[in-house]
Amino acid sequence: MSDGLAILIVDDELQIRRFLRISLEASGYQVFEAVTAQEGLTLAATKRPDVIILDLGLPDMDGQLVLKKLREWSAVPIIILSARHADAEKIAALDAGADDYLTKPFSVGELMARLRVAQRHTQPIPVAAIYRVENLTVDLAHRAVSVNGEPVKFTPTEYAFLRLMIQHAGQALTHRQILREVWGKEYVDETHYLRVYVAQIRQKIEADPARPTLLLTEPGVGYRLALGEWISQP
Repeated sequence: MSDGLAILIVDDELQIRRFLRISLEASGYQVFEAVTAQEGLTLAATKRPDVIILDLGLPDMDGQLVLKKLREWSAVPIIILSARHADAEKIAALDAGADDYLTKPFSVGELMARLRVAQRHTQPIPVAAIYRVENLTVDLAHRAVSVNGEPVKFTPTEYAFLRLMIQHAGQALTHRQILREVWGKEYVDETHYLRVYVAQIRQKIEADPARPTLLLTEPGVGYRLALGEWISQP
């Protein structure tokens, strides 16, 4: 359920805006529309939407610049909606602060799933909470990881990696984002670190590390943790 959350669509294609409005309003969202980047920035400031859906190919300003301008003052979840399929475009948008990247054409089901992920990121993660996805359970308050109910030992770096992915579950993180957050900004080009640690973590949490269902690869971009659920401590 959307609970009447407000969505701002910034896209110059009338057909896309119409399709999005019909789909979103049918799911209970309140919808605002902007045709240009400048109109989008103004509405973002005045309407304070809960999520922004942003096209990169706007007539008056490139969407990447709009994204950077928004991130100067707002942490609102932003989903990029674009016909640009190049990995470099996706990486640039995610590194600039986008929460997700959806390429045209897309399905209503996929859009709604991405919106649910974005909405989760508007809520603070409870400190005393347990995150569960499939057979993996992580107790963040006690830094405890278990698989199928059995405790699994993690090194501090492995745990920092896993915690970061949990904080952004369902969202693709770029190699550079992960390296910056876990190892530090001086390591953003050391992608071989990720391959080693991802392999180690998959050995610990996946039923079949060769066919992962939890820690997923986003080809050319980075990694995504499968979306699970938060369970409050009793």
